[in-house]
Amino acid sequence: MEESLIGRIRETFPMNDVDIRTYSPLTLAYIGDGIFDLVIRTLVVAKGNTSANQLHRATSQIVKAHSQAIMAQALGEVLTPEEADVYRRGRNAKSHTMAKNASVADYRSATGFEALMGYLYLTKQEDRMMELISYGMEQCHFDV
Repeated sequence: MEESLIGRIRETFPMNDVDIRTYSPLTLAYIGDGIFDLVIRTLVVAKGNTSANQLHRATSQIVKAHSQAIMAQALGEVLTPEEADVYRRGRNAKSHTMAKNASVADYRSATGFEALMGYLYLTKQEDRMMELISYGMEQCHFDV
């Protein structure tokens, strides 16, 4: 049995094999946004049972574009060349949308961060993804 989440999903549901290198950076960011949100929601819920409003506020403080941009900057020194390339591609991707409460620079950096998370998830590198999230949260003093 596959140990990664993506592996378990692939075992359960029929999916076509796709070369990850063919995915656009914005596609990687799309799935990366979701998986990063899931990680942070899991950490927030693990703190204890509370109202959905409080859970949402605690999660939002970390998953917002500005916080992701800060984390991306902290991660810059520990990324492998391949990871840095994925981040750079995501950061430089031309998006037709914009976050409501983020600067253009933060939004682009956050998109790069999300693309990296999506890439690590889809390539079954969840341990590395968790390592980078943990390191980034520690460096940025984010507490859930």
